[in-house]
Parts: sequence; structure tokens; C-alpha cells
Amino acid sequence: MFIIIDGIDGSGKSTILDSWANELNTKGKKVFHLKKYWQKHLAHPTLEELMDYDVIISAEPTHAWVGKAIREEMIQKGNDYAMEDIASAYALDRLILYKRLLNPLRDAGKIILQDRSVSTSLCYQPLASDTISMEDIASLNGNVFALKHAPDHLVIADVDPEIAMTRLSGRIEKDDNAIFEKETFLKKAQAQFLDKTFQSYFTKQGTHIHVLDCSPKLAIMKEQGNDLLHTLLAS
Repeated sequence: MFIIIDGIDGSGKSTILDSWANELNTKGKKVFHLKKYWQKHLAHPTLEELMDYDVIISAEPTHAWVGKAIREEMIQKGNDYAMEDIASAYALDRLILYKRLLNPLRDAGKIILQDRSVSTSLCYQPLASDTISMEDIASLNGNVFALKHAPDHLVIADVDPEIAMTRLSGRIEKDDNAIFEKETFLKKAQAQFLDKTFQSYFTKQGTHIHVLDCSPKLAIMKEQGNDLLHTLLAS
């Protein structure tokens, strides 16, 4: 099963994903965190390295190859790459990830839980540019491929942007362009994630959409997230 969790910055999606990983680990599942591997090796693992694991935790952009260039060059403060170039880089990073790992892992029967994907690009990138539409983003080769191999479930972490901003205020200052962490932008993005036109890019591929309330306090949010995970895996 392939499950993507997405939502605005500060929504709690990364917290939910970590909770899912811990929950499955306590249930006896062997969990592999791609992010830790990427950060150590700056490359993707081979499929052979992953076959002994039951659950693969993934994220986008990656920290390998194109993903590394996105993080360390293209979205750094002071750099002026056009959104069209950034969108193309994200799509290429995604294409490599899907072809090299995600699709073969799905074929091998693994559970894949991922933080962000083409869903983020479809939501964020048109809002960040006056010259790009969702149709433009969806037409990029890597995004076409990702939508063709859409997840079984897309979980949208839903939260009031004001709560998200409070959570973001506690983060250590980052070096990338933080245009996605402004309240005005977050309000637009939240509406986009919940919009039926946006969701139709996935539902028409057979993806089931779930909206998870991530406004409650941490313990309650994790409990509700774990309950949803068990429901999805049982289905």
C-alpha cells in the first residue's frame, strides 16, 4: 500500500508520519527511513538493501542527486531560480524516486508512507507563481508519471493556518526561501488542498482522499492519526 500525507507547513504531517513509523515498529514491522539513508550517503539505496523491510518511510524532495541540488541550491535564500525551473527539478527528482524505488517497492508488496509528493507541487507551485497553472504542473513528465502511479490513499493534514503559524514560529531559522511559511500563503494552500478540483487529479486515478484533523494537541493528533492508519491498512 502506498500512502501519502500532505498539508500546509506546520500542519503536523511530519509528526503524524513519525507516529505511524513508531506504531508499525511496535507492531513488529521492520521500518526503513529513506531520509536517514539519503542524508548519510547522498544517494538512493539499492532495492536489494530494502527488501528485508516491511515499511518504507519516504519524503520529497529527496536528499539525493536532484533532490540535494533542490535543497542546497535552488531554494536557498538569495538565489533567483524561476519557479518553472524549480518545478521541473522537483518533477525530475520525483521521476527518479518513483522509477528507482517506489514503483518496484509497491510491486514487491511493501507499505510505503511518504511525506509530500506531486500533491505538494500541484498545490504550492501554482500559488507561488503568476505564470504557472495546475495543468502546467501536472503536464511535467515526472508529475505525469507520479499521477499515473498515484497513491492508494492521500491523507490531508488539515489545520487552521493560525495554529500552523504558531507551530512554525518554534522552528529554528532555515536557510531556504520561506515563502510557504507566510500566513496568507498558508490560507490559500489550505483551501487548495481541500478543493475538489485539486483532489480530482488523484480521485480520477483511484486514490482515496482522507482529511485528518491535526488541530488537537499532540497526543490526541497522534492517536487519531494512528487510528486512521490502521483503518487504511485494514482496508
